[in-house]
Amino acid sequence: MPYTLCTRQNSYICFMKLKFILPGILLCAAVSSFAQNAGSIVGVGKQVDPYHYQSVKSVTYNKACVASAHPIASEVGLVIMRKGGNAFDAMIATQLTLAVVYPDAGNLGGGGFLTARRSDGKLITIDFRETASSQATRDMYLDKNGNAQLNLSQDGHLSSGVPGTVAGLFAIHKYAKLPFSELIQPAIDLAENGYAISARAARELNSLKNEFLKYNTKPTAFVKSDPWKEGDTLYQPELAATLKRIRDHGAKGFYEGETAKLIVEEMKRGNGILNYDDLKNYVAKERPPITFSYRGYEIVSFPPPSSGGLLIAEMLKMIEKYPMSSYGFESVKSTQLMIEVERRAYADRAQHMGDPDFWKVPEKTLMSDAYLAERMKDYDPSHASKSENITAGVVHESDQTTHISIIDEEGNMTAVTTTLNNSYGSKTVVGGAGFFLNDEMDDFSVKPGVPNMFGAVGGDANAIAPGKRMLSSMTPTLVLKNGKPFMVVGTPGGTTICTSVFQSIVDVIDYNMSAADAVNKPKFHHQWLPDEVVIEKGFSPDVKDALEKMGYTCKNRGAIGRTELIKILPDGKREAAADSRGDDSLAGY
Repeated sequence: MPYTLCTRQNSYICFMKLKFILPGILLCAAVSSFAQNAGSIVGVGKQVDPYHYQSVKSVTYNKACVASAHPIASEVGLVIMRKGGNAFDAMIATQLTLAVVYPDAGNLGGGGFLTARRSDGKLITIDFRETASSQATRDMYLDKNGNAQLNLSQDGHLSSGVPGTVAGLFAIHKYAKLPFSELIQPAIDLAENGYAISARAARELNSLKNEFLKYNTKPTAFVKSDPWKEGDTLYQPELAATLKRIRDHGAKGFYEGETAKLIVEEMKRGNGILNYDDLKNYVAKERPPITFSYRGYEIVSFPPPSSGGLLIAEMLKMIEKYPMSSYGFESVKSTQLMIEVERRAYADRAQHMGDPDFWKVPEKTLMSDAYLAERMKDYDPSHASKSENITAGVVHESDQTTHISIIDEEGNMTAVTTTLNNSYGSKTVVGGAGFFLNDEMDDFSVKPGVPNMFGAVGGDANAIAPGKRMLSSMTPTLVLKNGKPFMVVGTPGGTTICTSVFQSIVDVIDYNMSAADAVNKPKFHHQWLPDEVVIEKGFSPDVKDALEKMGYTCKNRGAIGRTELIKILPDGKREAAADSRGDDSLAGY
């Protein structure tokens, strides 16, 4: 996407150059339609203009801030807060808007996790991760010879778990102030009346056209005869109708009635297995958060079925005794140490982590000082370990996701990460309902030792079972300082999510970085298997050479994650950064 870079009060703002390229009659129709909806906050001449918007990357706000994957979504969240909503209202409205303007990851057909802290200090963690159908079986993706058929777990109808996002939003709504109907209306208006797509979105829609044609049983809004171009208007009338049913009938407007009928009919046409009972019986769950201390800060993150909270707890606690600040940012010493703790934590992930409703996850042991000291006994700062020699610790005990970070004027903090898994999920749109279904079944261990699309391996802890939640890497995280809000952080990125959040926390606490630097500096990642370090563009070539001489295999790769980070400064202002790796954007006051 083309950007113009400007400097303003130590901030940089990227302006998205969206040009009208539709026939005038279509534009006039859109203006007329918006004008008829006088109560809308979205439209030409309204508070959020869906045809002209800017991507704001780094700003310090006085009172409140939203950071999300799309400028329109962040602006909607801001307007909701200005209308009297809190961070929970803004999060719901932002997420629903992303379901329209960021269809590759924003969703109704996926799931996610919320980590939040109310201004009164109450911690909230809500699990709305997808579940396996009641018809799912442990070996459902193996052929007659026992070989994994990853094409079935990664694309198309059979790859989808039961969606949890809508149930999650209603579970969160009890902490909000405004009616749900008011929070969903911007998304309805955007789906019905359209918005101008970015250059990035146009490229993605064009590149996936053949897959959309392959995996869909009915025409969708995302495929047209001529190529998509920056500034084209995307209309989603079927999605608008689905959103209206949710507005009018609540969660039942999705999990029962017409929308449920459309989902089940789509499954039947494509040989999927989701059924009416799967949808009707879905429940979002509140779970106790993962909390621990790191250098005097309190870290609050998500528990299993996310691996994220436990992984960052293991990694941060394993490095805590080392003088990271004196080692320096991405020096050979600090990077090598962080690679080795990542290696050990991800080995534990493969063996010990899964849905706690189906598998006893040894949380206390994995976070204990004695266990982590034992894990680091074979650490050698002079050379690389080998993953074949690093197994999970012995326990004795009875490319697409999206993230939203919000802090409001009252001090409520919300971090929510949602996903369809791969970009555009299963590539399957529910015929007549207009939204993509997830391909989260690939996050289970399809077969012990067989890596999923992110290279993660697993075993019994994460085996497929009816009603089970698949293990996740989503890591919506809060940081408190002296018992008060300090930071909200999270990112998409598959298995790189946990290491990106880990590195962002270290960057801020140990290296005293600004939000923008912590987000945008190059990242690296190691996940035990495959035994390699992946590094982003901009990573020091000297450090890379030194690591390779120590025995590490280093590989260059594209962008790692798209982090959204808000930090509260000593004067109470909100220093925020939206990742420069994408269209991510801030809005606040």
